[in-house]
Amino acid sequence: METGINRRPLTEVIADALVVPAFEKEPPKLGTPADGTIEELYGSGEFTGEKLSFALLRNPEGLKARRVILAGCGKREEFNEALLRRVAGAAVRKHRSKAVKRMALYLDGKLQTARMASAAVEGALLADYDPDRYKTDEKKKNDKRLQAFSIAAPGAPAELDAAHEQGRALAESQNYARDLAYEPGNVLTPMELARRAQALAGDEGLECDVLDRERMQQLGMGALLGVAQGSAEPPALIVIRYRPEGETLPDVHLALVGKGVTFDTGGISIKPSQNMDEMKYDMSGGAAALGAIRAIARLKPPVPVTVLVPAVENMPGPKAQRPGDIVKTLSGKTVEVLNTDAEGRLILCDSLTYAQRLGCTHLIDAATLTGSIVVALGHVNTGVFTNDEKLQSRVLAAARAEGEKMWPMPLDEEYKDELKSPFADLPNIGSRWGGAVTAAYFLKEFADPKPWVHLDIAGTAWLDKDKPEMAKGPTGVAVRTLARVALDWRKE
Repeated sequence: METGINRRPLTEVIADALVVPAFEKEPPKLGTPADGTIEELYGSGEFTGEKLSFALLRNPEGLKARRVILAGCGKREEFNEALLRRVAGAAVRKHRSKAVKRMALYLDGKLQTARMASAAVEGALLADYDPDRYKTDEKKKNDKRLQAFSIAAPGAPAELDAAHEQGRALAESQNYARDLAYEPGNVLTPMELARRAQALAGDEGLECDVLDRERMQQLGMGALLGVAQGSAEPPALIVIRYRPEGETLPDVHLALVGKGVTFDTGGISIKPSQNMDEMKYDMSGGAAALGAIRAIARLKPPVPVTVLVPAVENMPGPKAQRPGDIVKTLSGKTVEVLNTDAEGRLILCDSLTYAQRLGCTHLIDAATLTGSIVVALGHVNTGVFTNDEKLQSRVLAAARAEGEKMWPMPLDEEYKDELKSPFADLPNIGSRWGGAVTAAYFLKEFADPKPWVHLDIAGTAWLDKDKPEMAKGPTGVAVRTLARVALDWRKE
């Protein structure tokens, strides 16, 4: 979809639909005879400006746009970029059609800021995405796509151009992650994910290294390889490096580590059959890390970033890992595998250790790690765990800026008491209580002493039904937040 900034007078904007943000008790003024119709809608109560409500005006007098869509934004004092992103997305999904292929969203002088412009573009591009690649009716697919979306900002400052490019890079990278996450397991195997990562690196001018089984055996990644041994599909550890041009910030090398289980049956501790088809998205953390490095390569922050994606398939084959097996991790610690369905932490622990060997100073991992986080936070917030409040503050600030809801979770030392094994240094699970916390504490044992944040995205990586602003299926959650952490990093 084409996007851009349109600085023409509002009366000269040509579009199938012009979206106008509208607040409660505050009819928008367009400076045309259409203002009278808008006031009538408010006066009659037919439209009030309530959040995510819409009213359609056809052939508005005084405008070249064929339609005006009033988009409810609620109370002006509560309005922010996150809500504009949702409003733009909901307007796109509700009104795109055969007749509406070119849409513009009006930002008046008060709203012409870089953050607002970026958010509007992100919302539109994310909303126009549908996971329908495998449907064969091209006509139906094309009927529900926009051809162009622009920000109508008469006399806008020059900074909106850069904001538009940033918003486009972030949204397209999030959609890239969504593309990966909805691929079926028979298509996106670990090696296929590695090939796509190599293609991404080649396209964006990044360095890429893929460690195969033999190299991981030589290094001693027993935890990662133990998960992979039940599958006929070989594992891969994907490493992509972004090195900034020119001066870089000192004493920082950020690692983004993403869980890449391309299909998870649970292994010998097999999952129930209900909803197991969704386990193709168990690599959403890896997809988020790859999406983030794509955006970072385009937006070029002065921070070195390395992405690590351990890619495996967790299957109950004849050579599969058994409950009770003990594996030796890359760090040297041993782990008793009590549940083979707690595999994400096993592939992440070796990856966190390897990230430190590569010189990474700050670690952030993203993973669909536990069902327990869904019990705690539902499908609204991503759970955030840390051993370093300063790094967590960076992540939470980035999440707020990008409108991704995240909630800090406890990681008190008492939770370590749940991780005791008579036979190894650690078990891979604790008791049923506080499962998301003990899973995070397990990872902390391999991240320490480096500053580290863990994002448990199990409840936010997949939508079971459409939202007004986003289609059912993979969300690409955390892509924008992870990229924003690098973009907003400042010298300490």
